[in-house]
Amino acid sequence: MSKIASTPFFVMKNKIQTYPWGSVDSVNKLFDIPNPKSEPQAEIWMGAHPNGCSEVEHDGQSILLSEFIAKDKDAILSARTVKQFGELPYLFKVLAAAQALSIQVHPSKEEAEIGYEKENLAGIAPNAANRNYRDPNHKPELVYALTPYQAMNGFRSLSEILDNFEALKIEDLNSLISEFKQAQNEAGLEAFFTQLLSLQGAVKTSAVDALLAHAKSNASEPLFALILELAEQYPDDIGLFAPLMLNVLTLQPGEAMYLDARTPHAYLKGTGLEIMANSDNVLRAGLTPKYMDVPELAKCTKFAEKPASTLLLEPVEQDHILLFPVPVPDFKFAIFPQPDNVQVSIDSAEVLMPLDSDLTLESNDGATITISKGQSVFVPAYTGNYKLHSLGRVARAYN
Repeated sequence: MSKIASTPFFVMKNKIQTYPWGSVDSVNKLFDIPNPKSEPQAEIWMGAHPNGCSEVEHDGQSILLSEFIAKDKDAILSARTVKQFGELPYLFKVLAAAQALSIQVHPSKEEAEIGYEKENLAGIAPNAANRNYRDPNHKPELVYALTPYQAMNGFRSLSEILDNFEALKIEDLNSLISEFKQAQNEAGLEAFFTQLLSLQGAVKTSAVDALLAHAKSNASEPLFALILELAEQYPDDIGLFAPLMLNVLTLQPGEAMYLDARTPHAYLKGTGLEIMANSDNVLRAGLTPKYMDVPELAKCTKFAEKPASTLLLEPVEQDHILLFPVPVPDFKFAIFPQPDNVQVSIDSAEVLMPLDSDLTLESNDGATITISKGQSVFVPAYTGNYKLHSLGRVARAYN
């Protein structure tokens, strides 16, 4: 162990995920990371998730971060983290969306454990297209905007949803709207939401066509301009009704929002940092060609209003750092606005990423490292204390 503990900082080599919805130039513009093939650079993964594990240099070799952690979990993650989670409990990302991601819900921890076991017993392959649960974990997440970042998050008020749909005057939806009007409560919203998502064939196409006709007649309104924009990306998709049901907001750079389990949401466009529990569980509700399981989605959705005033996550300033409070133990997120040799004490493994300028770290025994904006460094729990200096913001992911 002494040889491992003699190295306080590890520069990370991170996986760039080239999903089709990703931006070709945002990561390059923000962080000078090259993109010679002009691929969609959708996400940079910083962590130990098997679908995109970072690498670090150890004993002169590049090894997976997960392999490095396995050499001495208690020292590298902390005994507390190992006892509670058994692994690095978070995944840190840069997410750069040029077009919308699917409308989705992440299950609670209990729902994920039950669903994962059920699908294993059913013999559904872990990577099967019709698999809902890829691991037994929940996936709460936080987003911190680096550019203007448009998203949907949680249900609008029931009265607002009803008003939005009544104004459309779509004959195919009359019976659904009438039932919802008679039951303006969580059960009524669940019935309305699931029946709408379950529309198929000619009825679905007719309803979507009527929606787009209404949107074209009202294209000067931001809500309908958004629906028309989404229709170019996902034609004939039932998810085009989602902006009428979900809160639409645009985070400005430096603003953040938190997404709990069981909350319907979608990222529409923009670049931000994202930190989440170490999970890949996604139940989809539209704006996607991928598998949708509406009954399972409904079981894992909280059908409650989410007031617009509660969408932003306000930071707490404390000792030269902005802390963004989240109600789960899996991860914490903070921003050092412009740290000038700020002293930090740690008791978990951390990932640090400079956003605007170089970052220099110094350990207690005088070891130093400097990385450029857009790079990241892994700091094991055993490092204990370090100082950091940067002329710009530094993002901190830990637990």
